[in-house]
Amino acid sequence: MKRWIILGILALAACAGPRKDIPVAARIAPPATWRSGSMVSEGPIGATWWKAFGDPALDAMVSEALADNDDIEIAAARLEEARAQFKVARSAQRPTIDAVAAGGRTRSVNDLGLDLDQWAGQGEVQASFDLDLFGRLKNTTAAARAAMLASRYNQQTVRLAIISTLASAYVHLRTQDDALDVLKRTLEARQDSLVLIRRRAEAGYGSQLDLAQAQAEYAATAQAIPPVELAITKLENGLALLLGRSPGPITRGKELTGLIVPEVPTKLPASVLRNRPDLAAAEQQIVAADRTLDAARAAFMPDISLSASGGFVSSSLIPQDPLSVFALGGSILAPIFNGGRLQAQALAATARRDQAAFAYRKAALSAFREVEDSMAATDRLSQQEQALHQENQALFRAQTTATHRYREGYSPFLDQLDAQRSLLASELALAQTRGDRLVAVISLYQALGGGDPALMD
Repeated sequence: MKRWIILGILALAACAGPRKDIPVAARIAPPATWRSGSMVSEGPIGATWWKAFGDPALDAMVSEALADNDDIEIAAARLEEARAQFKVARSAQRPTIDAVAAGGRTRSVNDLGLDLDQWAGQGEVQASFDLDLFGRLKNTTAAARAAMLASRYNQQTVRLAIISTLASAYVHLRTQDDALDVLKRTLEARQDSLVLIRRRAEAGYGSQLDLAQAQAEYAATAQAIPPVELAITKLENGLALLLGRSPGPITRGKELTGLIVPEVPTKLPASVLRNRPDLAAAEQQIVAADRTLDAARAAFMPDISLSASGGFVSSSLIPQDPLSVFALGGSILAPIFNGGRLQAQALAATARRDQAAFAYRKAALSAFREVEDSMAATDRLSQQEQALHQENQALFRAQTTATHRYREGYSPFLDQLDAQRSLLASELALAQTRGDRLVAVISLYQALGGGDPALMD
């Protein structure tokens, strides 16, 4: 008899077919070094990395966003849902105990045609336990646990994205503030020049051409201010949304030039795979899909359960009141024919596992690219900022000289005008480049996975 049982189990196991491994094409090997060739420092990144920019206003906004942001609340609710699902799956591995009670009063007719009143009651406790000899419930629980961990890492990914988006938006806001300040200072300077040129033209010492050019340059500067003010308003409204507020003004901290450009510890590529929460979530998705595949394969095997019940029965027709009753038993449920349903479920689980593997590979390659892009942007924008700073100093000297020579009558107004235009463009480019460099540093922090995930819960 045992021989036939063993042969039957082996036959059922053979129906599942061989277990397929993860496709070779889905495997990923991190590069040994970064393409940019930057110095690698394995120093830790603090959990509060945004404080390295040295702006108390930014620190306060990040704290407020983490405390009251809709996306973070949604991610937290999803994590609670995943935890509940894990508990549901884990409960299936434990015995179940139920209590049943029933009773009532009835009137019926006996064989002699007489009415018969009786009452009866029954109470019983039932217990059952699935032995799970082939690991179906165990693998289902493991899959639910991996899904719960993936939700936890997804929550950390959302938090990191919120912090990075908020910090970048704040830098863009300060960049536009700096550009607005440059435009207003330039408008005041051109207002002074326009007054001077108008007086010279009215006195006969200046030409109408100079006056027309000065008026045009003043109007050109004035029309550039409203778009910047509009951009500031939109950025403030966007920040307010991230902070969970209604649209409104945003409190500023340090000027753009007062923000510190921190040195980001550039970790090895393999460290990125360990530190990024989105990659950790993708890895747990593979685990969940793999465990689900094992559970689908275990469904081909017999399901063995034990059951027991005990209680009492009481009735007006029973002399001995009450009577104790009990039952002990077990059951074996083995699939014989299901139209290929179990085979199809196993194939579907295999396909989902392969999808998760390729999704992880794609996410890892994207992560490597993001780090490379951010590192390159940080280096190149630093070089550009230095060059623009030197250009700005030279153009300031040129504008001062051109203005002095025009007022002394040694050069035409066109020289001063060209110098003013070049200086304005240089100052705006310098502000934009510094802002872009700060945003690139924020992107590098995000690409490296932010701070220690264990400290971000």
